[in-house]
Amino acid sequence: VRTSLGPRGMDKMIQKGEGEVLITNDGATILSQMQVFHPTAQMLVQLSKSQDIEAGDGTTGICVIAGALLQACSELLAKGIHPTMIADAFKQAAAKAEEVLTGIARPVDLLDRASVLDAVNTCFSSKVVHNSSDILSPIAVDAVLGVIDPATATNVDLADVKIVKQVGGTIDDTELVNGLVLERGARHVSGAPTKMENAKIALIQFCVSAPKTDMENNVVVSDYAAMDRILKEERKYIVNMCKKIKASGCNVLLIQKSILRDAYNDLSLHFLAKLGIMVVTDIERSEVDFICRTLKLLPIAHVDHFAAEKLGSASLVEEVTIAGSSSRVVKFTGIVNMGRTVTILMRGTNKLVLDESDRSLHDALCVVRSLVKRRYLIAGGGAGEAECALRLTQWSKTLTGVRSYCVRAFAEALEIIPYTLAENAGISPIQIVTELRNRHNGGDASAGINVKQGIISDMVAEHVVQPLLVNLSEISLATECVGMILKIDDLVPVR
Repeated sequence: VRTSLGPRGMDKMIQKGEGEVLITNDGATILSQMQVFHPTAQMLVQLSKSQDIEAGDGTTGICVIAGALLQACSELLAKGIHPTMIADAFKQAAAKAEEVLTGIARPVDLLDRASVLDAVNTCFSSKVVHNSSDILSPIAVDAVLGVIDPATATNVDLADVKIVKQVGGTIDDTELVNGLVLERGARHVSGAPTKMENAKIALIQFCVSAPKTDMENNVVVSDYAAMDRILKEERKYIVNMCKKIKASGCNVLLIQKSILRDAYNDLSLHFLAKLGIMVVTDIERSEVDFICRTLKLLPIAHVDHFAAEKLGSASLVEEVTIAGSSSRVVKFTGIVNMGRTVTILMRGTNKLVLDESDRSLHDALCVVRSLVKRRYLIAGGGAGEAECALRLTQWSKTLTGVRSYCVRAFAEALEIIPYTLAENAGISPIQIVTELRNRHNGGDASAGINVKQGIISDMVAEHVVQPLLVNLSEISLATECVGMILKIDDLVPVR
């Protein structure tokens, strides 16, 4: 994973067993796809996942740090220091590192757009889609600020941001829709509307088709007259249903997918089209909750339960053909008292690019979320880690005995981040890390590695910043994990 750290990091191409291919730069994705059998290695995979959940970004860095700490442990153990001593010293060092980081962080206001954008751009810099970051960054910021109240919020539920992926066009065509987008087009039966103004929208969970017998039973019809009667009854039944739907004032109908029997049939679609109702079918079960929250409507479970207050309303519902591809989506705009949700319509030239940009955008949303949780920014480019390493080394000189050794080892392990950044950018790592140490020693706390020019520069001036939460959770989670591994002395396989 080390080679994929930082803006000059490489990407990994993962080929799954069924022949599917993934291209990604995200540490958590790489590790979760790998089939790791060694139990300790599995702990590192879980570590990366928990960083993904906690902060969302820095999933590669956390594995690199944990690896460096384990390396430091093995050297300390070789000197005959007891594992619990090391674990305790590391815990204290991590607490001290958090103090140092919080000391050099600067508070940020969520409404200060430039600072938040800087953090998101830094997150995009190591992704495949970094060329389009000027389009994607504002989208990520607006999406998160759209679903919270910036003054009071302490967390963001990313389930309120729905990402709809459509192949076709380029990443630059990605847009933030203040409304709702459904991934499938409307039903085209002769004369069915595909655009509806002043829409009254109903989401139904019952089937608009003739009733079926139970699983085991069947009806045997022997003469034609009975056959006609059955067809006539079916027609009558469906017509009554459609009339009830129309009578409630509904003119856009969303039908949930059904497994037991057809959620709709040609006959019902034909009647609904005649009554001038726009129909969108096959709504996934998982989307129902989001649609209800956005359109402020209630799902209707039986045709007799139709009532005006259960409908949602929007000023325009229309089917849009996506430029550059044949797929269509249904867009709802001008929703009346809309819930606090937003939809992002992602576009990409092929599936690989689309999936990777989806992951990158998720990381970017997580960066904004981390800023909402802890409103502090910290310099990037290995500056935070270098500062911690320096302060911890100074602190270790005030300690006595074995502990001072362990803290110094912890401090040296943190320097792996600037070291790896330099290595991936093709700069001589030893030279540049020494220079970095020197700058920090001189009191320049925001000096970091500028990988584009291969020199040390002030990261805040270069607008390379990241949320404090990312670094804090990196260090605390990695230390916890290493402490846990240290306390294990034997592996007992049980058949």
